[in-house]
Amino acid sequence: MHQRVVVKIGSSSLTSPEGGLNRDAVQFFAAELSGLRKSGYQVLLVTSGAVAAGFREIGYAERPKLLHEKQAAAAVGQALLMQSYREAFQVHGIPAAQVLLTRTDFLNRKRMGNASMAVEELLKQGVLPIINENDTVSIDELKFGDNDTLSALVANLLKADHLVILTDTEGLYTKDPRIDPAATRIERVSEFTDELYSIAGGSGSKVGTGGMRSKIDAAKIATRGGVPVFIGKGGLPGELLRAVQGDGRGTYFDTRLSSLPMKKQWLGFLSTPLGTLIVDEGAETALIYGGRSLLPVGIRAVEGNFHTGDVVEVVNEKREILGRGIVNYDESQLLDVLGLPSQEVMKKMDGIHRLEVIHRDEWISLK
Repeated sequence: MHQRVVVKIGSSSLTSPEGGLNRDAVQFFAAELSGLRKSGYQVLLVTSGAVAAGFREIGYAERPKLLHEKQAAAAVGQALLMQSYREAFQVHGIPAAQVLLTRTDFLNRKRMGNASMAVEELLKQGVLPIINENDTVSIDELKFGDNDTLSALVANLLKADHLVILTDTEGLYTKDPRIDPAATRIERVSEFTDELYSIAGGSGSKVGTGGMRSKIDAAKIATRGGVPVFIGKGGLPGELLRAVQGDGRGTYFDTRLSSLPMKKQWLGFLSTPLGTLIVDEGAETALIYGGRSLLPVGIRAVEGNFHTGDVVEVVNEKREILGRGIVNYDESQLLDVLGLPSQEVMKKMDGIHRLEVIHRDEWISLK
């Protein structure tokens, strides 16, 4: 098995429009994933659908909106979903394993490492990991967004060669193709621009929670971690394999970057910034293009309340996000020296532990 592929399947692909698990769809995707494995790929599945599969079974007339109702529906639906997957993969002689994760698992680097080792062992033993968010205990503020973000984080964590996000549209269009017949599909994306986000709408179905915008966010995370992404359809036999091989009905997101270390992945996409540093053009150039550390001289303003070792966000004077880093100063210390050249900083702060506000090893660019 020479390449590792993470495939994400959303709720709309697995359930009926009214809710309830579509077992024919589960069987179809199991056959497609089995075909991918037979073609020599190592496969991981990130699936949604627990709430959508369970809310009819539990007695709700429509997808619930209250948190405790969604958690109850997920408790029922996750069992139905996993049972259906296991039965479908057994037909192809593939053992399947359930892996339930929450965002807090990724916030803790030790738990991230443990999850990674468990999944690696499953793959080593020829088991297909089926990864889902643990909706029964997740809270709305920390949810992944129909597992789009989860699939990107999993792809980065496990150093996948491809991330395939299957959806009910043929990738990203210049306009909504359901409304405007002049809309054209964007075949390839190499840069995440404001224009790209402006053409992404909201949630596209009544049973899912993720729209095209969340998928673009996921693609940005994955490509920043060195994983190329495909977003598009996979509803025809053999289409999943064609998507992996570069001939899919959808949009490809290219990357020229290498895989991110676990620490940088946490820093860039899972940490909680406690402050903001506004920097000048010179500091922006040094950080983004020069691979340099951030010094006090380049900082124009400070916002928030933070201490040494906290994560802060760095923006330019247009308020565009440049990246995140671990700060070496308390907020009060930094306010005393911002904008000063290094010699002045050393005179003013007797016994300073580190001159750099953010060392380049503790920094990740998000621009």
